[in-house]
Amino acid sequence: MAFPLQEYIASLDNACLPKVLQVCSGVYFQGSVYEISGNEVCFSTGDIIKVTSLKLSSVCCEDVSNNERFEIPINHTGLLKVIPEETPYSTVEELVRLRPLGLDSSLHVTFTSRSKLALADITLGAGSVLTLLSVVEKDELCRCRVHLGPGQASAEVEVPLGTRGEFYMHEGEERFTPMEIVTSPHLRSQRFHFDNAAMCKRTLVLSPIYQIHAIMSMRKNILCFPSSLAVDVVDITDKCEDINFVTPLSLPDVHSQEDQTFPMVVEVLEGPDTRTMFKCSWLAQLQKGTRLIFHQKATSHMTLMSTLKSRKGQQYFLVSKQYAARFRRRPRGFDSAYKLYMASTQTPGLRVSITRDCEEVEEEGLPGLSVGERLEVIGCQKVELPCGHVDAVVCQRLEDMDDDEEGEKLDHIYLPLYMEGHFVELLADTKKYTLDELVEKVPMDVKVVSRDPELESDPLVEFPSLRIEGGILEPTIQASFLHTPDRCFEMPIQRICMTVYCTQQPLPWPPNQAPKCTVDCVTEVTDKFLYQFQKETLAPVIPPPRPPKWKLSTPKTSKTFLTKDFDDMTLGSKRISSPLPATTANVSHLPPPLTPRKSATPQGSAARAMPNTYVGVGTKVTGLDCDEEANDSDNPYEQVDDLFAVVLKKAEKTFTFI
Repeated sequence: MAFPLQEYIASLDNACLPKVLQVCSGVYFQGSVYEISGNEVCFSTGDIIKVTSLKLSSVCCEDVSNNERFEIPINHTGLLKVIPEETPYSTVEELVRLRPLGLDSSLHVTFTSRSKLALADITLGAGSVLTLLSVVEKDELCRCRVHLGPGQASAEVEVPLGTRGEFYMHEGEERFTPMEIVTSPHLRSQRFHFDNAAMCKRTLVLSPIYQIHAIMSMRKNILCFPSSLAVDVVDITDKCEDINFVTPLSLPDVHSQEDQTFPMVVEVLEGPDTRTMFKCSWLAQLQKGTRLIFHQKATSHMTLMSTLKSRKGQQYFLVSKQYAARFRRRPRGFDSAYKLYMASTQTPGLRVSITRDCEEVEEEGLPGLSVGERLEVIGCQKVELPCGHVDAVVCQRLEDMDDDEEGEKLDHIYLPLYMEGHFVELLADTKKYTLDELVEKVPMDVKVVSRDPELESDPLVEFPSLRIEGGILEPTIQASFLHTPDRCFEMPIQRICMTVYCTQQPLPWPPNQAPKCTVDCVTEVTDKFLYQFQKETLAPVIPPPRPPKWKLSTPKTSKTFLTKDFDDMTLGSKRISSPLPATTANVSHLPPPLTPRKSATPQGSAARAMPNTYVGVGTKVTGLDCDEEANDSDNPYEQVDDLFAVVLKKAEKTFTFI
């Protein structure tokens, strides 16, 4: 049977919890659960809720006359009096049996008789007021106290339950707080009014409002909603033994659990985002419904490595501490004095060799460098160059000698930080290092010289050079798939966003016989991981200084040429510093004569000049009525204008415009 949520919850107490309820009907929108200010406000038909605890929060008062409802706090100090019912009872037994009141209640049952009441020892007149004290079941009678009137002593009488008459409930003098009313099941069925002149006319029914704490399937957080929601529910506690309330967990939630809970079998509820930072084979298999084994949790020290830039792009790898390969250092390359200085701050006494000639620029103070020249970085200081005071890397030239000999230090050389160049690190180290020995000296270039024997295929062996970018501590979960429980991989929980839930499926191996697992120590990542890694681990990198603006010693040539006569003139001014030349009588106003054209035909030759291919001079236009005199004009531009006019005139005759 369906009940309103508030009515059903009011009949419960914490001793009978938990209860499983199913929503039958109610006010809801498109979704299943809506949350406002941390409270669930509506459900959909068919939702299953498991109520775990109740907390009394307020009191609902309903006006019987107009069904208006309002809430008052649970600690309201107002007092209320019981309003007696107007419906008469025909027998004393009906009044006692049908009233939902118990003798253990603080409310005494007081009633009055409209007619005379003849008892064994006494006859009571009409309007007598009696208070029920107890019921004697075996004798089928009840003991009552009779109020004889003001100034008279009360007496106790025995009234048979079968006594007939017209009995009404009588208004008593007891007053109750809202807290006392809603916590007593017997008082909640009564009607009350406030013992206040302003509110005494309102007939109220009081009911408790609880804050319900419950769980739902596929919800991670505990739901918290009031019992006053307008929904109907059905109690299905006895029929839901096979219902499993799934609690979704994120990877950080799983990592926060106790060590004793591992290993466990989990199922993926929501797979990771396709735009994740990882490029590995196991990531594509983490789809909804896939089951995994979480072997253990840990906080692993991982190293980020990158390959050299190539036509295929640059690759990045996240390598865990268990990687057992051996490395050999590789010389680093630098393409500017700034990068050379930054490397020297981490590697004191850095020595490099020049791999490409650099011409000297005296105006800017850039020194000349030759291929094969060796330098040792001393430090950085401000120096004065022809362009101003700039920061420069101080180096010493070294005499060319064998790698195992100490070269003699020659004169100093100053390389401005903005200077471009081609340098390569000088190394004479042939020692093989483990990953732990190299992480403390990052960044550096290395090469894998002996692969990890635990791995079937080591992806780092094929690269001629790798750069160690740095190390980071990552909380991880060691996981594997059910079909390959011994092939494990490490999942960085802060880099992968997915949800799982713990199943009750047993582990795929006998108790206390866990298989020996091999862990995939190398995971390929994207450049997004590199950018995120640099934001978390490295300080903000200051860009190298720009070269100072060079002030040219010679002024720029002006594109405007002014004559001496017009140099001092002001445009638009009434005063002209240089007067115009005086007009003379012999100055002609006629245009100057045209200069005769030089003949393009050699003297004594009858050959004609080559036509101008750009203006079509001398070219015959087929289908046009052109005058031959147009081709004999001395001005080629006039020929083009005439030709264009002829074309337009011909087009007007040929085409009909609509």
